[in-house]
Amino acid sequence: MSFAKESKLQIIEKDIDDADCAQAFLSGLLHANGSINKNSEGLRIDIVTDFKEIFDFLNRMIVRLYGENLTLEISDDYIINKTVYYRIKFPISISTRLLQDCGLMTQSEEMAFSEVDCNIIPDEMTKRAFVCGAYIGCATSSIRLSDLGSQTPTTGYHVEFSSHNRQFLECIQKILTEFEINCKIVARKKLFVLYLKDSEAIKDLLALVGADQSVLELSDEMAKRDLRNTVNRQVNCINANINKTVEASMKQIQAINFINKKIGLESLPEDLQEVAVLRLANPQESMDELLKLSTIKLTKSGLNHRFRRILKIADILKG
Repeated sequence: MSFAKESKLQIIEKDIDDADCAQAFLSGLLHANGSINKNSEGLRIDIVTDFKEIFDFLNRMIVRLYGENLTLEISDDYIINKTVYYRIKFPISISTRLLQDCGLMTQSEEMAFSEVDCNIIPDEMTKRAFVCGAYIGCATSSIRLSDLGSQTPTTGYHVEFSSHNRQFLECIQKILTEFEINCKIVARKKLFVLYLKDSEAIKDLLALVGADQSVLELSDEMAKRDLRNTVNRQVNCINANINKTVEASMKQIQAINFINKKIGLESLPEDLQEVAVLRLANPQESMDELLKLSTIKLTKSGLNHRFRRILKIADILKG
C-alpha cells in the first residue's frame, strides 16, 4: 500500500461529527475531485476515485447531514493502468443543497467551483477539515518507506496536490502558510501542482490532517536514511583512507626497489635503511601500524619525513 493511501486511511478512521467541519471537508473534497452531472432528472454530484475506503466514511457523513445514502459503482471503464476507479454518486435530491452548503453554488444556483467560499472555512478547525478533504481528493506522494538494512536507493520526500483550478490550490497554500507549512505551486502541462519537498513540512502537513501514524513512520524513515547516509559516509571515508595508504605504500616500495636496483639499499643512511626494510616487510600497513611493528623510536611525522627522503633519493637517481 502506498504511503499516501495509508495516510488517507488514518484520516477517515474517525468520523467528523461537527457539521461545519463536515461541510468544510466536503467542500475541500468536491473542489479536489467533484464533478456535476445534469440530466432530465436534475443535477447530481459524482466523485471518481481509486480510494474505495472513502465511501463508507462519506456515506455516514451524508446520512448525518442530509438523511440520504450514497451509491457506489464500478465498471471496466474505470480500470486504468491496473488501477480500479470507483464512482461515488450523491443523490439528486440533495446535490443542489449540498453544493450550496459547501460554498460551490450560490442561492441563485450559479456555480462557483473556481473559487473557495471563505465563509465555509472561518476558523482553524474548518480550515483543517478543508485541507483533509482536499488531501483525500487530490493528494499523492512518492514517499516509499524502506527497511533499515536496505541498500536500495529510496525516493525523496514529496507530497503534492494537483488540480486544474489554481485558485483552489492557492487557497490550500494560504491555509498551510497560516500553519507555517511552506509549499509551492507550479504549472505542469494542463495541471497546477502544489507540492512539498521538505520532510519537516510534510510531517507538519500529515499532523495537520490527522495522519498521526504516518508522522511517526516518516520520522522513522528519516532516522533510517540519516543512519544509512552516516554509515555510507564513514565507509567512503574508510575506503578513501585505505586507498591513500595503498597508494603511498606502492610509491614507497617502488622507490625502495628502484634504489636497491641502482645503488643497493646498503648505500642509504642507516636510518633510511631501517624504514626501507620495515616497509618492504609490511607492504600493506599504514604509517600507524608500521610504528607499532617497529622498534624504531619515531613519531608519525618522523617516519613520514624518512620516507620523503627515500622518495627524493629515488627521483634524483631517475635523473
